[in-house]
Amino acid sequence: MFTKIKLTVLIGYIAFFSNNMFSFEKSVNQKNIRQAIEKGVKFLYQNQNATGWWTDSELPALTGLALVALKMSDVSSLDAKYESERRRAYDYLVSLAKSDGSIHDGRLINYNTACSLMAFSVSNDERYRALIEKARAYIAGSQVDLGDSGKQDNPNDGGVGYNDKYDHSDMNNTLMAIEAMRLSESALQKKDQGKKLLKHDLDWKALEHFLASCQNLPELSNNSNLSNKAEDRGGFIYHPGESKAGEVTDEKTKKVALRSYGSISYAGMMSFAYAKVSKDDERVSAVIDWLSKNYTLSENPGMGQEGLYYYFHLMSKALTAHGVKTLKGPESELIDWRNQLAVKLISLQNKDGSWKNSNKRWMEGDSNLTTSYVLVALSLLAE
Repeated sequence: MFTKIKLTVLIGYIAFFSNNMFSFEKSVNQKNIRQAIEKGVKFLYQNQNATGWWTDSELPALTGLALVALKMSDVSSLDAKYESERRRAYDYLVSLAKSDGSIHDGRLINYNTACSLMAFSVSNDERYRALIEKARAYIAGSQVDLGDSGKQDNPNDGGVGYNDKYDHSDMNNTLMAIEAMRLSESALQKKDQGKKLLKHDLDWKALEHFLASCQNLPELSNNSNLSNKAEDRGGFIYHPGESKAGEVTDEKTKKVALRSYGSISYAGMMSFAYAKVSKDDERVSAVIDWLSKNYTLSENPGMGQEGLYYYFHLMSKALTAHGVKTLKGPESELIDWRNQLAVKLISLQNKDGSWKNSNKRWMEGDSNLTTSYVLVALSLLAE
């Protein structure tokens, strides 16, 4: 059974999933999972810059993600040993907080703010309350509304982009934003014992509009770029005008459609969880069906080795959040994805405790980032 702290860190709120939590029959060796986690945590602590950040001082998102991974890993002996290192990481994030609530060093403003907000939200430190509230206000204000104000008349409306509300939205930034909002919501409500109303929040109905613009269910959206091909049905694309997996042109109609792919389909599935859309909803059922038919641990479906660890990371989070015990694979076989994923991740761990993708796209050549991804995934697979 998952602990309450792990569920809180994962979904940012407990009540919605309280009736859907479950015990799993596990054949994987839990001791081996914990050993892999401990080695990974030790690697992160030992590869932190003396100033407090990981990898790049201009990308606080990487430090925020590492802090969340360390929190979820819950290795008390190492956390106690490296308490001062963790404090320096938070001090570094505080140093980048701006008066408007954003947290960044000049670029990728929404992404850096969201990942930093996640870290503050799981810290359980009352000193960060004002910072959390201001960052929430900034993210809520960054939700895209490109058409008439308050109307979802543009496919990008309801999502979040990299820098400001006048960008196009994309699934990765949107997921980071809504995850940060749910985690911070949980942190504030826990401290207030649910007695205070949140001052700032996303427009969750507008968010569902954006998700529809990125899911290959063309009957539910007016986005003309969506695919009606059976092999794409239910999966997600990166943003309303682009899929990292490319496009296909219908020979007869010459219509261009965007292809579904693995990691971003799990991002869509996880986004539905945060939006409190049930697993029984046709949109969630459709993406689960696409992911089941395309299940593999050898690659990120549609992308090969690109974004492989992000794919593993989101697989663990999305399937856990929706209470999916098994998947029905390409040949209709039942797949114990938890056991298979745990075995796969442990097999990929390097001797120094890290994980690293040989394909460097989306920064997965950075061991700190990929190790953070895996630690979150393994923490959800551990008892």
